[in-house]
Amino acid sequence: MTDHPIRFFTTDAAIVHLGEGLLVCTLAREEWTHEAHLAACLYLLARRPDIDVDARIAGLISRFNESVGGVNDDHSGYHDTITRAYVAGVRRFLRERATGELIVDVNALLASEVGGRDWPLRFYSRERLFSVQARRGFVEPDLAPLP
Repeated sequence: MTDHPIRFFTTDAAIVHLGEGLLVCTLAREEWTHEAHLAACLYLLARRPDIDVDARIAGLISRFNESVGGVNDDHSGYHDTITRAYVAGVRRFLRERATGELIVDVNALLASEVGGRDWPLRFYSRERLFSVQARRGFVEPDLAPLP
C-alpha cells in the first residue's frame, strides 16, 4: 500500500469528537480518515462500554457513510472483514499496551504495527481481503490467524 505519514492527534477532544460523531453521524466526510477509523474504534472500545462494538460497528460505519453521500456496495463503502480485523487488533492493543490516557493510547496505536494501513495483509492475501465476499461479510484469514 502507499506510504502515508501518520496524522497524530493533539487533544483528547479531537478523539472524542470522532467517536461521538460516528455515533450520531455529525462528522464531515473528510474527517473520516484511516487514523479517524482507528481512533474512533479505540475510543468506543475503551470509553463507551455501553456500545457493543462487535454488534454495532457495521451499522454505525455504514450509516455514517450514507449520511455523507457514500454508498455501501460491492466496491465501496463499508468493508466488514477489514473493519473486524482492526477491531481485533485494537482490542489486543488495549489489552497489552493501554495506559488509560486516551491521546497517549490512540497515538501509540497509530504508531504500532496495528496502525498500519496494510496491517490486515499480515493475515489475508490481497485477493481474499479485497474480495466482494470479504467486503460484504467477515471472512476468515488465509495467511495467519487474527489476534
